[in-house]
Amino acid sequence: MIKRIERDRRRFEDIVRGKIKQDLKRHLTRGELIGRRGEELVSIPVPQIELPRFRYGRRDTGGVGQGPGDVGTPIGSDGDPVDGSGAAGDAPGHHIREVELTIQELAELMGEELELPRIQPKGAESLTVPKNRFTGIKRAGPESLRSFKRTYKEALKRQLASGSYNPRRPVIVPVREDMRYRSFREEPEAIANAVILYMMDVSGSMGNEQKEIVRIESFWIDTWIRAHYDGLETRYLIHDAAAREVDRETFYTTRESGGTRISSAYQLAADIVQREYPPQAWNVYFFHFSDGDNWGGGDDEKCFTLLHERLLPDANLFGYGQVESRYGSGQFLHALESHLQAENLVLSRIEERDAILRSIKDFLGKGK
Repeated sequence: MIKRIERDRRRFEDIVRGKIKQDLKRHLTRGELIGRRGEELVSIPVPQIELPRFRYGRRDTGGVGQGPGDVGTPIGSDGDPVDGSGAAGDAPGHHIREVELTIQELAELMGEELELPRIQPKGAESLTVPKNRFTGIKRAGPESLRSFKRTYKEALKRQLASGSYNPRRPVIVPVREDMRYRSFREEPEAIANAVILYMMDVSGSMGNEQKEIVRIESFWIDTWIRAHYDGLETRYLIHDAAAREVDRETFYTTRESGGTRISSAYQLAADIVQREYPPQAWNVYFFHFSDGDNWGGGDDEKCFTLLHERLLPDANLFGYGQVESRYGSGQFLHALESHLQAENLVLSRIEERDAILRSIKDFLGKGK
């Protein structure tokens, strides 16, 4: 019976996950989902799906269809209409099911829905960490590494050889000479490490709605890339006319004014990578979000030079997302399209929240 209940519950969980996948576009664009993320879990409310349960009637009320009343009589207490009034009760109500998914499960659902290819890391063999690998058995060692199976075999062999083994009362008592311990040695193990540098324009033309779009999209980008690497670091840069590095909270909440000089962010990002993340060892991702406004005076040309000479050669992927704003000119995207073409450069226009899904596929659809 227990196995049958568990099977039915797993089946119900599959139904719930199917509902999540069906409504994934809506979940992707909900800011509340990200705010409810725990250390390892994401809780997704699934509307109109309730846990199945049995309802029992009172024994003294008769069977189905029995009792007083005519066709069309409203069903209520003793046949009286139910108007929703009355005193507060103490019985539990009905609750909508909330499902907790791990980050890995969430990434798999998103990958299936968007048909994203698996990321093929570059430089995966460059970074190593020491790993203990068990290689044999020895006679001395700490008790935490004692091998019960090998110790038992040694004790049994000794008792059989000495004639002290009694098959009618098979008691095996190891002595010190029987003890065997696992031995190990440290071996380097290759890992695939990655770093994501998020850059965002926080000038006066970037409003709260634009920042919320950036927050949601960067969360899902982070979720997908994190599923492919053992180690992932994230760095956050904001810029108006000047760029600076900030923490995650500041990145998503800062509202500043003033002009925009995009080259300041590209220069800072290039310096960070050169100083701390050599591309021979790290998989480097850049994502820049802006409304497309940029200061004149040749700053576009400075951006092209930085991209061509320093950022694109070091990057697995450089993604530029242009978030539409009524105050932004949107010219930087056109400038990039006209002056730069590279396999690892992806440009995406994000007109509104409904475009987040398409933009994520733009960025991650190449499997870089």
